[in-house]
Amino acid sequence: MLGIVPAAGRGSRIQPLGFSKELLPVGSRIDGQTERPCAVSEYLVRRMVHAGVDKICFIIGSGKSDILEYYAAGYGEAAALFVVQPNPVGLCDAIFRAAPLVASDEVVLVGLPDTIWFPEDGFCHLPDDQLSFLLFPVDRPEFFDAVVVDDHERVIEIQVKQQDAATNWVWGAFKMPGQILHQLAALWRERECRDEYIGTLVNAYLAAGGQASGVKAGSAYVDVGTFNGYRTALRLLEDGAAPVHHQPATIMPGARSHVPVVPGEGA
Repeated sequence: MLGIVPAAGRGSRIQPLGFSKELLPVGSRIDGQTERPCAVSEYLVRRMVHAGVDKICFIIGSGKSDILEYYAAGYGEAAALFVVQPNPVGLCDAIFRAAPLVASDEVVLVGLPDTIWFPEDGFCHLPDDQLSFLLFPVDRPEFFDAVVVDDHERVIEIQVKQQDAATNWVWGAFKMPGQILHQLAALWRERECRDEYIGTLVNAYLAAGGQASGVKAGSAYVDVGTFNGYRTALRLLEDGAAPVHHQPATIMPGARSHVPVVPGEGA
């Protein structure tokens, strides 16, 4: 089982940081007997490992060697792979750069490394044999990709950052067999690689006869890519809704055991 972590974005909404936004410390983790800062991307990686992933492919930009250094030795029992996206030209381009590493019969998980969501076992609520989205309720669906489903959890449409979204349920992660990943990649190339967002590509996939499901199993979702989201994530952890920051999340020996300190907003 392979996890894909697209981490090539510039993170312009929360810069300047002096390091990749995916290493922004949010909450903490236990390293042996010591409590240490937890990089925001570890929340996604931990969820992937919990779901059974044994390989994690990080898609990084050419200037993001700090992510490679941080995860070089893997995470828990999962090995780390790294693929470079030369230019951050969209989520589809990032995800499909991992396609050569994916076997057709392999289950693939995809998530965003600057988000924190619950429940921790969210990936486990998704079926392995079809394209399926883990859905979360949000107050402002127009800032996300809203997923319209029918009474049987079949996806009807994905509304990409649409002002009058028909639902407040948005996708936060998804799962699929490798065969479907390759089908989506082929469709993306047929469409001249013009799809930046996965939502518009999936709409084309559905129009061509494909199927996808949307599972409303998510309870909380925070995009930590903005200062407001960062503060919300800290409150979520402090309020006890996310006790994971007290649980072990050991990075394998050889990886760095610290994350950079974030300057205060007035610095």
